[in-house]
Amino acid sequence: MAKIDKFIGKVKVPTFVFFIAAILIIMYFLPREGKYKYSYDENKPWQYGLLTAPFKFHIHKSDAQIKQEKDSIMQSFLPYYMVDGTIAKKSSTQFTQDARAKSIPDDYISYINRKFTEIYKAGIISAENYDRIQQLTKKQLLLRSENGNNIASAKHIASFYTPRQAYEKIIDDAPAHIDIAHLKSINLNDYLNPNIMSDEKTSSNMKNDLLQQVSLYEGEIQYGEKIIDRGEIVDARLKNILDSYSKEAEGKVGTKSKPGWLIFGELIMITLLIMTLMVYLKFYRIKEYKDKKSIVFILLMVMIFPIITGIMADSKLFTLMYVIPFAIPTILIRTFIDSRTAVTTHVVTVLICSLMLPLAQMAQFIVVQILVGYMCIYSLRNLSERSQLIYCALFILATYFVTFTGWILCTEGDISLIKENSRLYIYFCINFVFVTFAYLLVYICERVFGFMSEVSMIELSNTNRPLLQQLSEVAPGTFQHSMQVSTLVVSAAHRIGANATLVRTGALYHDIGKMVNPIFFTENQMEGIDPHAGLTEKESARIIIDHVAEGVRIAKKNNLPQQIIDFIETHHGKGKAKYFYNSYVNNHPEEEVDEADFTYPGPNPFTRETAILMMADTVEAASRSLKDNSKEAITELVNRLIDTQLSDGLFKNAPITFKDIELVKEVFCEKLVSMRHLRVAYPELKKDVEATPEKDSM
Repeated sequence: MAKIDKFIGKVKVPTFVFFIAAILIIMYFLPREGKYKYSYDENKPWQYGLLTAPFKFHIHKSDAQIKQEKDSIMQSFLPYYMVDGTIAKKSSTQFTQDARAKSIPDDYISYINRKFTEIYKAGIISAENYDRIQQLTKKQLLLRSENGNNIASAKHIASFYTPRQAYEKIIDDAPAHIDIAHLKSINLNDYLNPNIMSDEKTSSNMKNDLLQQVSLYEGEIQYGEKIIDRGEIVDARLKNILDSYSKEAEGKVGTKSKPGWLIFGELIMITLLIMTLMVYLKFYRIKEYKDKKSIVFILLMVMIFPIITGIMADSKLFTLMYVIPFAIPTILIRTFIDSRTAVTTHVVTVLICSLMLPLAQMAQFIVVQILVGYMCIYSLRNLSERSQLIYCALFILATYFVTFTGWILCTEGDISLIKENSRLYIYFCINFVFVTFAYLLVYICERVFGFMSEVSMIELSNTNRPLLQQLSEVAPGTFQHSMQVSTLVVSAAHRIGANATLVRTGALYHDIGKMVNPIFFTENQMEGIDPHAGLTEKESARIIIDHVAEGVRIAKKNNLPQQIIDFIETHHGKGKAKYFYNSYVNNHPEEEVDEADFTYPGPNPFTRETAILMMADTVEAASRSLKDNSKEAITELVNRLIDTQLSDGLFKNAPITFKDIELVKEVFCEKLVSMRHLRVAYPELKKDVEATPEKDSM
């Protein structure tokens, strides 16, 4: 299978273009307005298949029914009024002052004030408010008491006076000694002001409270409940249910009048989510962000499942959303990149897919899927065997069961609903089956994208593999050297937080090129045999240097991953074959030496793992020539060799710090001291010098 990474490497476009393309592709598959709607008429048969409720929704009352109920409430509604206690006092005081100023007789003043007290106690209401109340069925109002509390009592409109009625009351009740003509000349209308005032605020609040009590719904359809099946007649009740379903669905995917705003809103949300992923990669996973192969892989994981979700949403298969194995992208990204990137990608994918679901189902979907994602990461925190993917699938299945059950109980509080949603547990089991095939996808992604999983590294590091078996037979000294180097690099990688599995695998294969001319390398030579005798320093250096190119050739022939080939190419970097270079310089002091004849092709290490291997390869080989295996001698050797590599600039392309290098030195010293220590000589068993006669005779 051809690797896609070679093709991607030839694409010369900025990284952000891939993210824009992902946004546009996802946008294309998002459901639009109208995809949840059906065409139907009352008293006509239903032309579609079985329709079950994809979410719980209310049955809306018709507008006419709601209006009728509100009108009924308004007919019985009584407006609120309140008494202004200051009006009567002001009117009486003003009248008395004006009457005395006009020299009106005291008996007139006394009579009129007495009538003012009587009339204002009953209450004066404006003619406008009087007419408004007269139109009510009960012709009553609710009057709040003067003490300012909220207690109100019903009063009939006949118990109040209008200003005109109050004026006539004063005239009609005048005693015999009062001259009516003189009384009318006093302009009593100027002092008859309404003291029963409309309480608009209280009336409005109470009216709104009453109107809000009018329910907009007359029932509820449960999630998964049958609505209608093919051939059934759409009667008035079913039409109302279908209208309610259509209204609820439109509220979740937009309305016919504003499809443009719907698309714009979707674009904003998808862009924000994809850009969140891009920012994370750019600032926290710079290596992956610069690697177009990794970007394409991650974005494919993000796009595939929203596309599947969009297709299922178009088909109204909302209950089947839990069949989709959303854990698979998490498993793949965790396997090939890292856990944090897997979690971030999973959350972004789930949030994008949730935009395609009904609002009532969205929260449940997000909670369940995010918890599944975290459990997936937890169960794969140490991925070393393919069987762990099966255990991971079992953990995911258990998480689906427990989380969904907990959601039903905490939101509905009814354990019987678990039985009603039992088919979802079947969907979880189908999901489990899909997840168990993740190991096949791991293999496919390795072949297509050129990735290497931790499981593959462990399999490659098995010394029973044919290539390593061949190395142990053809170049046994090199094989033992590689084993010793692998021991050093694993401990060093653990100490500085590098990928120990990767560097161990690289260490086992880094010298496979020596199989071509094994006898030319010291560790494979027999005592007294020197194949370099008779060769010039340049010829010997070329044979030694060529083991890197030969190693790359052998690795590619045996289909080793590029990550392993990187160790073969970089374990000497652009360093020199120092033994032959120094010998040539010493033997030709007057000649200007061409260093290229003694320099490895490189490149220099460009990861922490390849840098660790370069250091380990050098110090392990050099430690074999030590005659003094004391801790001090080994420490001096390690420090000198690694410091020389550092001063030669061999680590300038590797993201390794001075602190990391010092920690690596400490590990190497500890391990080499342990590996090179002298064994204790075993004592010989003493034999009897003199044998007894009995023994001699035996």
